[in-house]
Amino acid sequence: MKAWVYIVLCADGLYYTGSTINLEQRIHDHNTGRFGGFTSKRLPVILLWSMEFVDIRDAAIVERQIKGWSRAKKEALMNGDTELLHRLSRSTKTKARIEALSSFVSAAKK
Repeated sequence: MKAWVYIVLCADGLYYTGSTINLEQRIHDHNTGRFGGFTSKRLPVILLWSMEFVDIRDAAIVERQIKGWSRAKKEALMNGDTELLHRLSRSTKTKARIEALSSFVSAAKK
């Protein structure tokens, strides 16, 4: 079953990263305040970026990874700037993950 990782821009300028199996419904749910928590006090939200995955488990792994990133790193991802992603990475392990994620981004653009 298809799944997505997404980044939305909240009304207060902060980013929220999530994953879902129904992207359109999830954005609607965020904007109606259906979910309590981070986005419910920062409405409306605007979808800035999403990436499709074959499986929700893969999407959840990438979601957790992106949630730990700085704002600059998230912006580099959304802009497709893999060179900047590499420069912003602190560890070799993270750089390897970014390399793997970069191939997903490149493949998604084709």
